[in-house]
Amino acid sequence: MSINVKDAVKAIREMVPIIDPEDDYLTIAAAEERMAITHETRQRELHEAHVKLKQLAKVLEAARISAARPPTIPSAEEHVAQMNDLDATRLSLAKAINDAEGALAGKEAELTRLKEETRALEMSDPAAEHDLDATALRLAMYKGLGFEPVMDKDGQMLKILIRAESGDVHRVTFDRNKSDAEYTSLLWKLATS
Repeated sequence: MSINVKDAVKAIREMVPIIDPEDDYLTIAAAEERMAITHETRQRELHEAHVKLKQLAKVLEAARISAARPPTIPSAEEHVAQMNDLDATRLSLAKAINDAEGALAGKEAELTRLKEETRALEMSDPAAEHDLDATALRLAMYKGLGFEPVMDKDGQMLKILIRAESGDVHRVTFDRNKSDAEYTSLLWKLATS
């Protein structure tokens, strides 16, 4: 299908009286002006929407941060584990306290018993309970000092054995030739040799 040029020229000439260039120009200028105003309004609305979006993004980020669990606060699982550990510690401490209280009660009972024994011992007189032989006591003290008396069957001292500090053993026989002071001096001299 081809268009005949003569037909096209004829159709254009018929339309010339219908087309008013000034009216079309005004329509086009009004449309361009309207489009510019619409474009400017859309740009302003877009800018305002962008500003609001930025503000809402800041609010959202702040809400996320405030809603997030801080690193110092444990998670729910960690919290449960810590609570279990604290419960176990509490139970072990309660057991230790009970054991310590039991031991304390035992020690208090023992202390009371020991105080009663001390009071009873302070009130008693062991010397009155026993017949002490002063001679046996003196002989034991002399022996501890290194003097060992030798007695006859009547209880009379015949001689004395002296253990000196050097380890030597000396024997002194008592005859009535010397005084008691001379014997005492001799005995101490031999004991310290």
